[in-house]
Amino acid sequence: MQFVFDGHNDVLLRLWSHARDGEDPIAEFRDGISTGHIDAPRAKAGGLAGGLCAIYIPSGDLVFAEPDRKGHYVTPLAAPLERAPSLDIANEMAAIALRLDREGVWKLCHSVADIRDSMEKGIFAAVMHMEGCEAIGADLAALETFYAAGLRSLGPVWSRNNVFAHGVPFAYPMSPDTGPGLTDVGFDLIKRCNELGILIDLAHITEKGFWDVAKTTDQPLVASHSNAHALTPVARNLTDRQLDAIRESRGVVGLNYATAMLRGDGRSDANTPIEDMLRHIDYLVERMGIDCVALGSDFDGATIPEGIGDAAGNQRLIAALRNLGYADKDLAKICRENWLRVLASAWGEAGA
Repeated sequence: MQFVFDGHNDVLLRLWSHARDGEDPIAEFRDGISTGHIDAPRAKAGGLAGGLCAIYIPSGDLVFAEPDRKGHYVTPLAAPLERAPSLDIANEMAAIALRLDREGVWKLCHSVADIRDSMEKGIFAAVMHMEGCEAIGADLAALETFYAAGLRSLGPVWSRNNVFAHGVPFAYPMSPDTGPGLTDVGFDLIKRCNELGILIDLAHITEKGFWDVAKTTDQPLVASHSNAHALTPVARNLTDRQLDAIRESRGVVGLNYATAMLRGDGRSDANTPIEDMLRHIDYLVERMGIDCVALGSDFDGATIPEGIGDAAGNQRLIAALRNLGYADKDLAKICRENWLRVLASAWGEAGA
């Protein structure tokens, strides 16, 4: 079995949502449930050894657009969120991550050494990530607090605008060049993340924002859960020029399992073959090389191909890649080693 370190999931959102309904997030992750995508039993069954676990503030007003008769759709950007309630929710999600660590249900990792140690011990290796920084004010004071709590990765925006940057909409077909990039305080955020050693994720940012980060950061460029725009031209996917820049920085793209970002027609439909996932991986490997391609499932945050289903199905993708001729050393890179190399670089752990 190839152990997988996953570049993006929304399990904290699911646990937080269920906790609001009176469920115990510790028991839910430890013992497993029949809904959602990730818990400890299913992760172990599918070789999911860890991943970047997102603190994400939901947009209650977002309604995904239906495709027109040509199959085209544009979902308007979600409205910006207020800072104070966003901070409350982010604190609640961080508290769940810390409780899971304290109870030994998972290990909240601050270093690549932590991740490798957790993998060896069979404990889920979680890295606290923030998807959209609405909880962080322009003064960046909250960034320091979340860093102290374990935050080691963030995306400045989700698919909505905030004080730091502009996000891309969910739209097909559409270029990712949909609006402005970083704001002045957005540049400050990137520079402070570089100083602290917080990985910067470009998954939801506009193309202009991508290039703003590229000219500012000292880290490899990373899109934790994105695919190839040339194959599926949704605004969330990456152009060839962006892929080339990621390759040149020795960064990484994590394959997003979301069907709308895999299918040629951009539709959200669980009846999507694993072959569409293979098509994107092949394209990314050919364009960027084996060292720049990884996995970023979007488990618990998207419609996943029914052939994968949930975390327990990860090895079906690995088996399909092996059948295509990917050697074990290349599968190890795609499954975990490329992520661990990039995290080590961003966190200042040369040689980890």
